[in-house]
Amino acid sequence: MTTRFTSPRILALAGTVVLWASAFPAIRVGVDGLGLAALSFLRLSVASIALVAVAPFAGVRLPHRRDLPLIALCGLTGMTTYQVLLNWGEIHVEAGTASLLIAVAPVFSVLLAGTFLDEPLTHNVVIGSVVAVAGTAVVTLTDGLSGFTAAALVVLAAAVVQGTYHFATKPLLLRCTGLEVATYAMVAGTFFALPLLPATIRATAHAPADALLSAVFLGLLPSALGFVIWGYAVARLPLAASTAALYLVPPVTLVVSFAWLGEVPHVIELAGGAITVAGVVLINRRRSGVPQDGRDLTLRTAAAGR
Repeated sequence: MTTRFTSPRILALAGTVVLWASAFPAIRVGVDGLGLAALSFLRLSVASIALVAVAPFAGVRLPHRRDLPLIALCGLTGMTTYQVLLNWGEIHVEAGTASLLIAVAPVFSVLLAGTFLDEPLTHNVVIGSVVAVAGTAVVTLTDGLSGFTAAALVVLAAAVVQGTYHFATKPLLLRCTGLEVATYAMVAGTFFALPLLPATIRATAHAPADALLSAVFLGLLPSALGFVIWGYAVARLPLAASTAALYLVPPVTLVVSFAWLGEVPHVIELAGGAITVAGVVLINRRRSGVPQDGRDLTLRTAAAGR
């Protein structure tokens, strides 16, 4: 008998959260053995191959020529630049800390949408943005003023480019499915990452097995499978349930990072993460009586670069 909590859509949503949360510690393992360039290129290329392979069976259409500039922007920001910056940051920033900093990405997406797409910057959006940014400041200052490192700024820059990706996908999602946009962007991101290929070849020749497995894991599971089961869940669940699940990614990352890497988060870090998530929750609140669009910017694209 299938219960509410064991239904395929709930299991798909739970699986997505675990996969995206596990990406952060997997990056730590991969970047240690492969280096920045190789891990970035391998993850993108493996994910692209997997998504292109399932595209004919998932009804993914070829993109329209008019959409190519936006697809290029999505690939460059949400895939190539995001991967490089996040991997670079995680050389020095713990996986759990990185997930807490990346949680602020929706702030940048809604602010860009309010500026360029005429989406309303409501009272909740403004206050929620301030609260979320304050939370990230607390996270970066876990070790005092000396804790505000260049690596933390790099991870925050990754959150900015992911927010740009969220914003850039909004027009595409009016004409394409979420899986199509993810596939287009992943392939474009792999193309822009081609300058990393020579370094990738050199690094893989002597890389340890656990780092190579980590790169394959990141490409096949969080990046490729994560998009597929996310699309399945979002299409069958209420918007509020799917949005709430995204808020679970940072805390689940902390648990996975502790089990996998032995990382123990600081109390101040946890408080900052909670403040950030509270700000994002406030941004996503809707006034009573205002319908929620199934193609909501933050929800439909929030996981794009994980």
